[in-house]
Amino acid sequence: MSSLKYLLLAGLLGAAVSAQAAPVTYKLDPNHTMVLFSWNHFGYSNPTADLGLGEGTIVFDEQHPAQSSVEVTLPLARLDTHVAALDEHLKKADFFDAEKYPVVTFKSSNVEPLGDNKFKVTGDLTVHGVTRPVVLDATLNRIGPHPMGKAQSIGFDATATLKRSEFGVGAYVPNVSDEVHVRITTEGSVPKEAAAK
Repeated sequence: MSSLKYLLLAGLLGAAVSAQAAPVTYKLDPNHTMVLFSWNHFGYSNPTADLGLGEGTIVFDEQHPAQSSVEVTLPLARLDTHVAALDEHLKKADFFDAEKYPVVTFKSSNVEPLGDNKFKVTGDLTVHGVTRPVVLDATLNRIGPHPMGKAQSIGFDATATLKRSEFGVGAYVPNVSDEVHVRITTEGSVPKEAAAK
């Protein structure tokens, strides 16, 4: 094969790889997303609540993962502790004040790849009308065509620890712990309309 043919083949392969490695936008699936937070209750128990996803988007660039981003909206209407009275109490003014501040949001500002599918995702978390930086320790679980729907899909887990009092949600500290542990699991797919383009 001539040098020209090698160059042409290399160029075509390079173009194909570049096309595959472009940033891909995934819409997160509320049915396969849990945003869990837990706290200590007077030293006796460690209750957990699920905020539930309203909507969310991950833009992931396999070739340049530092250029990736995530943005989510978590409506407090979906907050679920499996205890109806506790759900209602957490939505009241001494905690989230959901009537005045109905959503929690997170928008990334920096994604730092750490290797081995691990990332530090820094972003702005807004709770109770207060926005503060939070760092998520994230793990890429899987990326590729979903075995069921066949759409290009992605899945992550992430954890963080924060102090609720820093967001103006400090009722009953220290008897009810200020420190809150967050654990997220999520998956999303390329929407059919976008995949068809």
